[in-house]
Amino acid sequence: MNFLRSWKIELENRVKGMIGLAKKAGKIVAGAEQCEKEIRAKKSELIIIANDISDTGLKAITDVCTHYSIKYIKCFTKEELGNSVGASGERSVLSINDKGFASAILKKFSELQLGRNGE
Repeated sequence: MNFLRSWKIELENRVKGMIGLAKKAGKIVAGAEQCEKEIRAKKSELIIIANDISDTGLKAITDVCTHYSIKYIKCFTKEELGNSVGASGERSVLSINDKGFASAILKKFSELQLGRNGE
C-alpha cells in the first residue's frame, strides 16, 4: 500500500473515530427525520450525509440545512456511518450537536478532501 493511500485511510479512521467519540458523549443524533428535528430545534452544528443516500433524501436534508444555515458534508457509506455510531444497521444522516466535535470533524474532512484532490 502506498503512502498516500495509507494516509487517506488513517484520516478516514480518525473522522470515524471522532464520530464515535461524539456518539459516546451523547452529541450525535442519527436518522434523517431525527436530524431534521435537530436542525429545526437549532441543536445541530454539522450534518454528515452518506454518499449513497437517495437523491430524494439528499435533496430533503440539504434543503433543510441550507434554510437553517447548517454546514453539511457528504462522506462514507450508509453502512460506514452506521458502524461509526455503533448502530446495527445503516444510517444515511448524522447530526453532530457539539461545536467542538463539528469543528474537529470538518478539519479532518478538509484534510481528507485536499488529499483526494492532490491525486
